[in-house]
Amino acid sequence: MPQAKKRARSYDPARTRAAVLAQFGHVRAAVEGLTAEQLALPTRLAGWTVRDLVAHLGMAVTAVHRAADQPEPAKADAVLLDWPFGISGNAAAIDGFTRRLAADHPDLGAYLADADTGLRALLDAHPGTRLLATSAGALSLDDYLVTRAVELVVHTDDLNAAVAGLEVPYDRQALAACTRLLADALAVKAPGGSTEVRVPPYAVVQCVEGPRHTRGTPPNVVETDPLTWIRLAAGRLAWQEAVADARVSASGERADLAAYLPVLG
Repeated sequence: MPQAKKRARSYDPARTRAAVLAQFGHVRAAVEGLTAEQLALPTRLAGWTVRDLVAHLGMAVTAVHRAADQPEPAKADAVLLDWPFGISGNAAAIDGFTRRLAADHPDLGAYLADADTGLRALLDAHPGTRLLATSAGALSLDDYLVTRAVELVVHTDDLNAAVAGLEVPYDRQALAACTRLLADALAVKAPGGSTEVRVPPYAVVQCVEGPRHTRGTPPNVVETDPLTWIRLAAGRLAWQEAVADARVSASGERADLAAYLPVLG
């Protein structure tokens, strides 16, 4: 796992909480209109149907409850940027848990409604400084909620890709948090200052070993939009495909990021 030694970006706790609730609300509204046939559709996540994916979206929220139900760790032993690199080891367990949730909750609307009510109650009951034991280590509730925004945005995109015409909206603050955390994770995975990665309007990071840029136009520049960046960072889109389709602009000899993607997992 790369070591997140860079100074962490700060996230406004109130905005993060609002973003998580808003994005989950968008998901709930979309799921209410899904038919049995749509819930049975395959997704781009191997072996998962839309029903499984929706169950996992609920699981991303109820994970806060499961962590809060455990004894509070004595101290924080992780930082937010450790999280993107700490989830791949749990893939098999997450898959099994997701499938059980989908089977155990035939009424997905009710399941998501309960998850929403429970999250709101939990956020009212706990300060943002409350420590939670997570897959990455002990994080504060405020930091863990940033990871929930990432999960919700990434899987909302999976849901939109699976169901033609669904078009679940993205909360602007949730999209911003997801973009920024995954961009910062790239800078941890590929430390350096030779390449500037721009994801307007949310993030700019320096990465990749080589001569550090100090002034003027950087010699190596990568630029793309937030959703394309998220798909690249989460492994939903190949670098070569994104460049070939002009979804990414990459100039300079150190502007090829294929070796560093994805960063999530």
